[in-house]
Amino acid sequence: MSILLAAAASTLVFCAPGYPGGAGDAQPYVDQFAKAAAAAAGWPAGSLSAVYDPTEQGGLAKLNSADAVLAFVPYPFYVEHAAQLHLTPLAQADIAGTGTKEKWTLVAKNGRVTGASSLTGYSIASVAGYSPEFVRHSALSAWEVPANVKIEPVGQILSALRRVASGEQVVVLLDQTQAAALPTLPFASDLKAVMQSPELPVAIIAVVGDRLPAARAKTFQAGLLKMGQGTEAADALGSLKLQGFVMPQLPGDVAKPLTGKRPMAITKP
Repeated sequence: MSILLAAAASTLVFCAPGYPGGAGDAQPYVDQFAKAAAAAAGWPAGSLSAVYDPTEQGGLAKLNSADAVLAFVPYPFYVEHAAQLHLTPLAQADIAGTGTKEKWTLVAKNGRVTGASSLTGYSIASVAGYSPEFVRHSALSAWEVPANVKIEPVGQILSALRRVASGEQVVVLLDQTQAAALPTLPFASDLKAVMQSPELPVAIIAVVGDRLPAARAKTFQAGLLKMGQGTEAADALGSLKLQGFVMPQLPGDVAKPLTGKRPMAITKP
């Protein structure tokens, strides 16, 4: 009975800082996904619930709840908080139109930025700006970004790009989808892509701490990997713009096999 009660209390926390959509709007879709993922894993019906939070602090608060056993987060969130939350990656999301990995692009006013030293006194605006660790050491790892550069989280990317085009000391770090839309802007000629990241994961599903027994984590992982291979979970995946999942392939971090012991804090890539 205690095992069933523990299973019933399991929650999957979705957190996507910087991207549009309120918790209420997303809830039906994350509920549908949790139901489909639990079924794919062979878990009892109703044993997994889901909750969505569009903010970093709100997501952290939810992930600190004892019933939060799984996290579904963008890679920048994982980089920033994996060690703090003791996250062990289970699977990497395959996003429709993007894939399992993406490149981030740094965009500046045309003719202004030619290298890392040119960023002195600038601000970097990005949907990933809540994660300075990701911006400096993952997306812009090829540059030694000056220490005095400010990193700003922004939700309105178009407004930030207008600031760049107008000549403010701002550059914008775009994800792959945002960068693809850049040529459509009426002021695109005023902007220039000056730096591109290596390919990086888009989103990760991870176990939080030692809250999920290793055997259950393995069954959930197996369920995730087969979700995109049939039609049963198609609606649940499609509503979240997902195509399926693959084994995690994190830069500089080999995913460790799941054990019954408490996951070690993962070194930030």
